[in-house]
Amino acid sequence: MAAALHQALVHPRRVRVIAEHASRLVPRDARVLDVGTGDGRIAAALAERRSDLRIEGIDVLVRPDTAIPVTPFDGRVIPKAAGSMDVVTMFDVLHHADDPEALLAEAVRVARSCVIVKDHVANGWIARAILAFMDDVGNRRHGVALPHHYLSAGEWSAAIARLGLTPARWDVGGLGLYPWPASLVFGGRLHVLARLDVDGARA
Repeated sequence: MAAALHQALVHPRRVRVIAEHASRLVPRDARVLDVGTGDGRIAAALAERRSDLRIEGIDVLVRPDTAIPVTPFDGRVIPKAAGSMDVVTMFDVLHHADDPEALLAEAVRVARSCVIVKDHVANGWIARAILAFMDDVGNRRHGVALPHHYLSAGEWSAAIARLGLTPARWDVGGLGLYPWPASLVFGGRLHVLARLDVDGARA
């Protein structure tokens, strides 16, 4: 029941809201690689809003019916040359990785301009429990790995510093992913949207 409600009510709003936010962050005329594309609907919605973009996707599990072309990868090494894409997007992907910072480093390697991330901030066990529940409802039926590797605010800061990234945009909370009253539990400061510029990482 929860999974069906998520698919019918939450997923369409999530696609629209994330695409709207991302459309304001991606540079013009960019070649974009969407890592962990899933059904491809967010990437497709982004392309609808930004006709100047060229978007392709990769995922560990390629679903039979995706909204954009998707090729498989192993979840660790992005099958692209260094600096071969202008932008890498990762929408609720890093917390599914065996090593989130290592996958973020791969995105930095591939991106010439920036990495755009929508993910979570988990400060404390209550936040982690809520996020794990959300993840299970939204992804278990698709066979997605659920290691629940959520980063705290401090872990995010440390990873960004180690990779030499510049947070040109770092928004925690206020994304509008859930309507009231669900937003009281599942919204708040559990979500982060970031544009991480790679200039420092190239130095």
